[in-house]
Amino acid sequence: MNQFDHLKDEDQEDLDETVCNREEDGSINNNPRKMVSPAAGEHPLQYNYTFWYSRRTPSRPANTLSYEQNIRQIGTVASVEQFWKFYSHLVRPGDLTGHSDFHLFKEGIKPMWEDEANKNGGKWIIRLRKGLASRFWENIILAMLGEQFMVGEEICGVVVSIRFQEDILSIWNKTSSDQVTTSRIRDTLRRVLNLPPNTIMEYKTHNDSLKILSLILTLLNIKGMAK
Repeated sequence: MNQFDHLKDEDQEDLDETVCNREEDGSINNNPRKMVSPAAGEHPLQYNYTFWYSRRTPSRPANTLSYEQNIRQIGTVASVEQFWKFYSHLVRPGDLTGHSDFHLFKEGIKPMWEDEANKNGGKWIIRLRKGLASRFWENIILAMLGEQFMVGEEICGVVVSIRFQEDILSIWNKTSSDQVTTSRIRDTLRRVLNLPPNTIMEYKTHNDSLKILSLILTLLNIKGMAK
């Protein structure tokens, strides 16, 4: 059992239809950037974490500018109790539609390849068949908040990406060249997600991802000029 499980509210309210959290009076919290700290008597997390949400039209080619415009910060938590209160009001990934992503990153780190904390890093990628995203997402974020990866400050955040034919789970770390760290993250992922031995896991550096994106955009521009 994760060390946070016993603090979870057993009487969670029905899931809200919005990805934003709501306050006790039912209003949406539109001020996710205010300073957040544990209240008296709460169990502080080792780091504050921020939830983000993004959604885009698949037919439109992605680029850094459009991605940054589409991603939305929806709230920050600093304690175990704050996490469960916020999380209980989020739509589960498996209930999202279209091309949508949930991100949970350490406060101050944007879920973007170019962020200072991410630019020299990479991510482990696990492709999931439909129907598994919600359970795997909860397991991986509890492992991250519970510091189960044991790699110091290397973990930046986690992402669940909902797509039409499959879903994708990824965990980002700061230093892609540190093979000891990336191997430990991989092994911990296998354990906390109880992955079958034959599960395919891919590690991709953010630098490689940027190169691929740049190539795609170049080809699209060439195609557009040829019309």
